[in-house]
Amino acid sequence: QVQLEESGGGLVQAGGSLRLSCAAPGSIFSISAMAWYRQAPGKQRELVARISIGGTTNYADSVKGRFTISRDNAKNTVYLQMNSLKPEDTAVYYCNAVWMPAIGSRTDYWGQGTQVTVSS
Repeated sequence: QVQLEESGGGLVQAGGSLRLSCAAPGSIFSISAMAWYRQAPGKQRELVARISIGGTTNYADSVKGRFTISRDNAKNTVYLQMNSLKPEDTAVYYCNAVWMPAIGSRTDYWGQGTQVTVSS
């Protein structure tokens, strides 16, 4: 099984910053779009940010302007820089990789999640 490894979560005060990291096998990372999802208790999992192989990014409206997703191809790592954190950002954050070997074919890989808690 391929499993992604998230790190960087923790407890931070509102207005603070955290940077999440996610390492993936190079064979997967180099050919996969990467994304960050989050899920708070009692809430549906939501897409936070996504970055394509070519570096095109997409963000949820709730984090736009505050979060930045990036990828370091040399390190096979995707990052989520989170600034101006709010209590509503509190959730378990999951790293996701989507491998598409062909049109109409895709495989998703996930990490175990890292807890982000923002206190008011």
